[in-house]
Amino acid sequence: MARRMRNQVFRQEQMDNIYSHHIKPINDLVDKLSNSENAWMPYVAPLYGGRNARLLSLLRDPGPKTQVDGGSGFICLENDDPTAELMCNMFEQYNISASEAMLWNIYPWYINQKPSVEQIHKGVNVLEELLNFLPNLEVVMLHGGDAKRGWKMLTKAHPHILDKQLVVIETYHTVAVGKLIRSKLIAL
Repeated sequence: MARRMRNQVFRQEQMDNIYSHHIKPINDLVDKLSNSENAWMPYVAPLYGGRNARLLSLLRDPGPKTQVDGGSGFICLENDDPTAELMCNMFEQYNISASEAMLWNIYPWYINQKPSVEQIHKGVNVLEELLNFLPNLEVVMLHGGDAKRGWKMLTKAHPHILDKQLVVIETYHTVAVGKLIRSKLIAL
């Protein structure tokens, strides 16, 4: 069911659990980066796998519905916007559970525009830190050109990432690859 963040009870449940064991190191990182950069980034909704995630879905930057005012305050496929709904439905259609997934952005701070090369580079350093919190990660799905560029920058700056032997799926259209993602998770 998409767009559950419209529901105040659901949204409050997510807020009440932002420091649950599986998601705590990730949302602690969000707190640290929001405080140190004088820039804001959304929390990762606790309905996702966090440290238990097998799939990392990497997008460009947080959208308007991640904002606290007028949105949920979370990066979440349950946000009240068309992109989140499309991806939520794709995950549902291909039986990808939120508990085995993790969402992130190549530029994790809210800018609501295409990030510059410098911003992507800055996001890459954060992504490298985030990957340390995901010991069960098997598949990375790169949504669009900025995520692809960021991943290439990441593996060049931190070549040890390649040692993880992750299945990396590059896509421009998330619906077309949902079935492939599910088959890769099942095969691994």
